Amino acid sequence: MTISTAAATLGLVLFPLAMIYAGLMDLVTLKIKNVLVLAIGAAWLVLAPLAGFSLAELGWSIAIAALVFVITFALFAIGWIGGGDAKLAAIAALWFEPEQVLQFFIFAALLGGVLTLALIWLRMNALPAALGRVPWIVQLHDNATGVPYGAAMAPAALIVFPNTAWFTNAIA
Repeated sequence: MTISTAAATLGLVLFPLAMIYAGLMDLVTLKIKNVLVLAIGAAWLVLAPLAGFSLAELGWSIAIAALVFVITFALFAIGWIGGGDAKLAAIAALWFEPEQVLQFFIFAALLGGVLTLALIWLRMNALPAALGRVPWIVQLHDNATGVPYGAAMAPAALIVFPNTAWFTNAIA
């Protein structure tokens, strides 16, 4: 196994696991820790060049991620999304090719819409007693609580990621 194949294979494991963890943590705690976002970014920074991505591909990934950060930070500034969601979206964008970033956001928007509708329904109904004893569900049930959008971004990333060059590079 070459270094390139090993790095791509490691990326195939680390990125999905990190996104699943981020999504679950956002759902349960309504927070995406900076250390997790930095770890996802550091993994890309180390693995992408080793996995055989060209300087042009790396540059485009960084440029797109920077653009995503500017857009999502603006959405955070006007209160539409959380700060962790903004950072997670930008760092996740690093792992996709430019056209896949759009796919990622389409899936994230669709899944975020489903999540939002589910939360609206949950909040319109009384919690069963058993669920009323689960702190994170009680927190999600509160109308003052926002939408943990990382919980929508994680499955969106998992849907798009198999179509990336990470898979192609791992097989090569």
